[in-house]
Amino acid sequence: MAYQSDVAVGEKRWQWPAFAGPGVLWLIVLFLVPFYAILSVAMGTIDPIFGDGQPVWNPLEWDTRAFGAIFDDLVSGSLGEILIRTLIYVVVAALTCLLVGYPVAYYIARHATRTRTLLLILVIAPFWINYLMRMLAWVNLLSPEGYVNDILMFFQVFDEPRQWLVGKHETVILGLVYGYIPFLILPLFAALDRIDQRVIEAAKDLGATARQAFFRVTLPLSKQGILAGVVIVMLPMFGDYYTPNLMSGSPKTRMVGNQIDSMINSGPQQAEGAALTVVLMAFVAVLMLYYIFSVAKATREARR
Repeated sequence: MAYQSDVAVGEKRWQWPAFAGPGVLWLIVLFLVPFYAILSVAMGTIDPIFGDGQPVWNPLEWDTRAFGAIFDDLVSGSLGEILIRTLIYVVVAALTCLLVGYPVAYYIARHATRTRTLLLILVIAPFWINYLMRMLAWVNLLSPEGYVNDILMFFQVFDEPRQWLVGKHETVILGLVYGYIPFLILPLFAALDRIDQRVIEAAKDLGATARQAFFRVTLPLSKQGILAGVVIVMLPMFGDYYTPNLMSGSPKTRMVGNQIDSMINSGPQQAEGAALTVVLMAFVAVLMLYYIFSVAKATREARR
């Protein structure tokens, strides 16, 4: 009996972790292996004839000069300016997503009843259309002959068509907000929908107004949803390069993703491009670790 009990305990110990096996294998094949390939290119050599980056697979033979060039460019070159611009774009776009998306998620979660399903479908609907096609639609809307200029001129905001697609920072930020705001609304909706209505009613019974109940109860309880949504939209924004290309195409709006794309496709700078990719991944990993630790801390506090 003791032997059978030990076998049963051993089976239970490995039963549930075994379900994670396919996912772990998937991550190894599609994340760790490509990441190692990027490191091999970043610390590799340059073909003397064709100028292409040659990966070095043996870590003992890696050369870190590409990383040195990237850090020098960050300190004293144009890359530092591009990084600061990217940070500003991402922060402003993420805050705009939050300002626009929170009221939408709040209404759907707390007030929409009959229209909840329809509104959720409308939020998810952009995912059914290719991102490139949606950006090209905005290119048409923002063109000098587009509807945006026609409307603004009709209301006499501008006297002549505005060149939205030539080096305008606000246009790139608008593209980032439009492209990623659904990723913020959905986790916010899930967090707000989980809040027990009885907690809010208890706050009102204790004398809190609707405004006080929102700022002292609903908003703090939705903190993890806000953090999750902001992290989810900021992570892909840092590596975005097609939005600035489509919505501006000017060096004045170049982001880190555009710089990586340019380095990778320019031949002799492939090693620097791979090194910049690793640096960007490390920077983004800091945000992800902050989110993970925040969630773990909130989970521990909820269990007390």
